[in-house]
Amino acid sequence: MPTLAAYIGAALAEIAGCFAFWVWLRLDKPIWWVGPGMASLALFAYLLTLADSAAAGRAYAAYGGIYIAASLFWLWAVEGVRPGRWDLIGVSICLLGAGIIIAGPRAPV
Repeated sequence: MPTLAAYIGAALAEIAGCFAFWVWLRLDKPIWWVGPGMASLALFAYLLTLADSAAAGRAYAAYGGIYIAASLFWLWAVEGVRPGRWDLIGVSICLLGAGIIIAGPRAPV
């Protein structure tokens, strides 16, 4: 559960950080949006290090499914756009893949 919490926190921090840049560059908001965005991206990087994994690449790969789910949640909760059927099918496949990466058996090294 701590790894899942780290992934969810990292995903929300990454999306919020990137969204801050989106707001500044695409929605013509003031540049001060960049400061909190950068802080949020730093928090994202820190939280991702809390994932329980012996290999960074595997932690990042499994995180990808959580990131996609969080992105669709952001789409709905923040941007007011309801994910469609194909969004939900796609995220289900991604979460299945992330689960396989996280829980799959490992060959001894």
